[in-house]
Amino acid sequence: MEEILKGKTLFLDLVQVAFVLTDIHSRILYANRFTERLFGYSRKEMEGERIRLFFLEEDLTYFLPNIIYLTLYQNGFDGEILLKQKDGKKVFVHLSTASFKEGGESFLTFSFHEIQRLKMVEREKLLMDHWASLGLMIEEIAHQIRNPIVSLGGYAKRLTRGPSSPGDKIYLSRILEETKRLEQMIQRLEEVILVQKPVLKKEGILEVIGGAIQDLSNEARSKGISIKLETKSLKGGEAFLVDRGLITRALSHLIENSIDAILNKSPKREKTIRITVTTRDGDALISIRDQGEGILKRNLHHLFDPFFSTRPDRIGLGLTFVKRVIEGHGGKIHIESVQREGTTVTLILPMERRRQIRREWLSPEAQRFQHFS
Repeated sequence: MEEILKGKTLFLDLVQVAFVLTDIHSRILYANRFTERLFGYSRKEMEGERIRLFFLEEDLTYFLPNIIYLTLYQNGFDGEILLKQKDGKKVFVHLSTASFKEGGESFLTFSFHEIQRLKMVEREKLLMDHWASLGLMIEEIAHQIRNPIVSLGGYAKRLTRGPSSPGDKIYLSRILEETKRLEQMIQRLEEVILVQKPVLKKEGILEVIGGAIQDLSNEARSKGISIKLETKSLKGGEAFLVDRGLITRALSHLIENSIDAILNKSPKREKTIRITVTTRDGDALISIRDQGEGILKRNLHHLFDPFFSTRPDRIGLGLTFVKRVIEGHGGKIHIESVQREGTTVTLILPMERRRQIRREWLSPEAQRFQHFS
């Protein structure tokens, strides 16, 4: 080891990255000064200990042995992980590993880049973007509310200009319509802006989707529309980590959109909403497909914009809410649509929050390194 580090220790002490060298058994041979600063151990405390010193207890079974396996037999590990310091506090770092041979022996290198500060800068940027987006939303809110208020004022003035007439009922009806529209707008705004952070619980996939369908099945049936659930690839006991209330509301918005799209299409076309549920690579895929009126290609990239709607009687906040909910769950949403042919909305939600590398062996060979940790 002395030959390997000869002339390099001064340089390694100057770099602003925690660098650790271990033998093939993950026993620490050398740690630079930044490692002391990052983890709180002195060099004497680290040298001779295994690299597991920095890892969380729950990551010793699969995660660390998988990292060692990747380092020795693949191209190393490169990714963000949560580790622990001497005082028990957790620290978020970017870990890069590599291996090399010297004098017939194999060695492993671990480089820990502290990213707490980078994450803080990123959060600040996201906050700035949030306020910019909120500013645009408030500007649009003022525009949206101004129109019905002007209408309400106009109708009210007409009613005060003289004795009542048969036309007064029309004005009163329009006042009620505009008032109802304002109430709905406020409700939707509160739903989008005040959406809670998801409280994740293990829930049955089919139970959650079934609950959302049940809430709207009577409404759909009364309009001559059927909702069909297809789950051929599921065994029946699959679960995911979600906030059931938020996901149910998001699904309800999407099903309501499909109902509206079908009602605005040619009466000769199929009046069916097909919901397909599958799993793939640790994700649950929920697709909601209709053969409704479809969406113009030029409108597709505006669908999630607040207040964007192709229908003047709609407020245009439903998909904004759905996107916030799905992304809040660490998921994704995709929309495919062709005008006059229909629309398919696909939600991709993680079934397991932990990455594969943290919950199972990447290879049977990785299991051999469990005793190293």
